[in-house]
Amino acid sequence: MLNQSCKKVLVRGVNWIGDSVMSLSALSALRKALPEAKISILVKPWVSQIYENNPNVDEIIIYNDGYKGIIGKIKLSWMLNKKDFCSAILFQNAFDAALITFLARIKERAGYSTDGRGFLLTTAVPVPYNAGEVHQVNYYLNLLEQIGIKEAYSDPYLYLTLDERLHARNLLKDMRRPVLGINPGATYGSAKRWFPERFAEIATWFIRDTQGSVIIFGGKNEVDIAQEIDKHIPINKLLLAGKTSLRELISFISECDVFVTNDSGPLHIAYAVGTPLVALFCSTDPKLTGPLPEADRDGNVVIHPDISCSPCFERTCKNNDLRCMYAITSDDVYFGVKKILPGSPAVFFDRDGTLCKDVSYLNKYDDFHPFSDIESLKPLKERGFKLIGVSNQSGIAKGIIEEDFVRYINNIFIERYNFDDFYFCPHHPEERCPCRKP
Repeated sequence: MLNQSCKKVLVRGVNWIGDSVMSLSALSALRKALPEAKISILVKPWVSQIYENNPNVDEIIIYNDGYKGIIGKIKLSWMLNKKDFCSAILFQNAFDAALITFLARIKERAGYSTDGRGFLLTTAVPVPYNAGEVHQVNYYLNLLEQIGIKEAYSDPYLYLTLDERLHARNLLKDMRRPVLGINPGATYGSAKRWFPERFAEIATWFIRDTQGSVIIFGGKNEVDIAQEIDKHIPINKLLLAGKTSLRELISFISECDVFVTNDSGPLHIAYAVGTPLVALFCSTDPKLTGPLPEADRDGNVVIHPDISCSPCFERTCKNNDLRCMYAITSDDVYFGVKKILPGSPAVFFDRDGTLCKDVSYLNKYDDFHPFSDIESLKPLKERGFKLIGVSNQSGIAKGIIEEDFVRYINNIFIERYNFDDFYFCPHHPEERCPCRKP
């Protein structure tokens, strides 16, 4: 069991972008359990930006090429030893992670008993017997639960600064709305990558039907794929493949109205910034790495072919016929896009002071007083408008208001007054959160 009086905790993060995003729920749980501790995370440089501005991480330690080989690992261990960590939690399953924390003489070392590393850990947690059926988010949460940390689930969330959001909005200001983002790549291998010509077909249909725009994303190794798609899209397009940092990628995806992607890092980025997505799973299993139902409030669409060889988890197709990709048609994907896009105009209403009496921090039902003239909104519904409520609830972050209570009050507007949806932001006002009141 983890010593919860520990004030300096090291977390060994994972090495893939998507896995890093999926570990954010566990980091949030760790912070809730150890609010006074300094939490440091040791990660490879290509995923380090995932953790920037995250209030659950106090320090990012880069595991760079200077720590390669046995000499490098000894140097890294010495450096970690000087930081006086009392506990280490290993999200990464590798032997290397256990060895480094052992050499660093960190008193408590907890992780899954994999790769023959159990003898290096003070708490070697057995891999779940049904690991092949456990979503990756829950895999990390289970590790914490087995060492005595069980906190309420929270969605993976990526923290962008106001400047990052505004930079992306400024660069996209001339693009016609709605904006479709497409991500045709997948670093893991070609068995994850749906056909480029079908991505191009989706983009062309989208522009034709919505008069909107398309952004083509991708890493530096996926520029050729993105360019192949780009040349088939005649107008209203922006090619960003190979041109963004990870933080820029996150901010641009956050500005898309809908996102179509293979199973890859950008898929997880999309739901962690609240962008509705159509996720395509060819060789992999959405039950393990897809958007969790808890993170599905944006109406995400998951497409996975019902064929015997999928999921195979191979990097390349061993059948040499790509049957899982052919099984996902352009019509299937475009239907998902249309399902996400709003079909009617909407009117947004601030909650406190507009729909109900403003009592500063509404945290008990007796103080909830909806205005009587809220009934006058009915004609808007009759004319086809959606009614959407929004509210800044910084009292959640301050510990004054329970999030469940906010949801309860907001649901009253949905159930009693026929609102279509209600959104709220729990951030502190001093964080200059741009999602406060649209």
